Amino acid sequence: MAHLSRVGSSGRLAKSGVLGAARSMSTAWWRHVEPAAKDPILGVTEAFLADPSPKKVNVGVGAYRDDNGKPVVLECVREAERRIAGNLNMEYLPMGGSVNMVGETLKLAYGEDSDLIKEKRIAAVQALSGTGACRLFADFQKRFSPDSQIYIPVPTWSNHHNIWRDAHVPQRTFHYYHPESKGLDFAGLMDDVKNAPNGSFFLLHACAHNPTGVDPTEEQWKEISYQFKVKGHFAFFDMAYQGFASGDPEKDAKSIRIFLEDGHLIGCSQSYAKNMGLYGQRVGCLSVVCEDEKQAVAVKSQLQQLARPMYSNPPVHGALIVSTILSDPDLKKLWLKEVKGMADRIIGMRTALRENLEKLGSPHSWEHITKQIGMFCYSGMTPEQVDRLTNEFHIYMTRNGRISMAGITTGNVGYLANAIHEVTKSA
Repeated sequence: MAHLSRVGSSGRLAKSGVLGAARSMSTAWWRHVEPAAKDPILGVTEAFLADPSPKKVNVGVGAYRDDNGKPVVLECVREAERRIAGNLNMEYLPMGGSVNMVGETLKLAYGEDSDLIKEKRIAAVQALSGTGACRLFADFQKRFSPDSQIYIPVPTWSNHHNIWRDAHVPQRTFHYYHPESKGLDFAGLMDDVKNAPNGSFFLLHACAHNPTGVDPTEEQWKEISYQFKVKGHFAFFDMAYQGFASGDPEKDAKSIRIFLEDGHLIGCSQSYAKNMGLYGQRVGCLSVVCEDEKQAVAVKSQLQQLARPMYSNPPVHGALIVSTILSDPDLKKLWLKEVKGMADRIIGMRTALRENLEKLGSPHSWEHITKQIGMFCYSGMTPEQVDRLTNEFHIYMTRNGRISMAGITTGNVGYLANAIHEVTKSA
């Protein structure tokens, strides 16, 4: 009995030791995980919200605000919501998303009377806003052109780098912004296009370049398109601001139309976050122009296959809002009026900020504020000057000097101009 007792005791001890080791291993699974670095854009908003100062100003966030600094829900969106409420549908969308929404979205990018649409040469799927469209294309590029790389402008929206990195597509850069002129480095851009290996992939901002607000002229776009044709490059356009840049969706799509007129087979990401204010609905579209209908069918099927393990199918509500607005002539007319109103307010704030700085006797030229376009102004301020704006004046923006013009109002533009003058006058 004593012997059996000792065996039972040692067995229990051994079992206990094994379980203890297993528990120790299981609790150690994530000990090596370090906190992720804060997003440079979203971190600005976090710091702004934590600041108790009544003077604080947030010109970091890329979301439209009215002249009282409040978020806006467009009237066309409210009316679309009212119509949808009477006919709710919570069923799954197909993997490719809402056919109606995608169809109306293609008309915006490619034109109401586009031959490409009539010939069914565009493979297109609904995507999770512009970010999701870019990521879906990046994965498509990796799967079907595995040895390729992507050329990304310097600078660009910071998330572009994350998207192609996580899709395991090697990245190269090309010249875009000229710090001294605060404009386009067209010569550097063209040299990089010419020197890139034939058949390279390039990421281009269709309009309202983020973060600089610097766009090529129509003539420059024509030269870029010509050189792409010579080199056999593929252009992927990220169009996050159609209509929001100039107030005219047709004008803002001019870069894409130039490439199409030259016979390019392009890719395009579209988003309704900015131009319809549907930030939280995550509704967008990815399209790829193909040689013929058969190729478009094949490409769309592969885009859907890529989407399937990511999210199965896209959300329905935002797509319903968009298709309701764009398929109704009166609602579309109201949307065009409202998006022009948003663009005009941004343009007006550019003029006001520049005029205030000039009235203060700034020794610097601020004409780039009104030359740039879209939601953002690339101010030219240094990280140290931005830090002073935050620490001394409670003004929040990304440290690259990017100002979200949507955060400027008639009520704070004077305060902002004075603060900018204080931190830049001796530079």
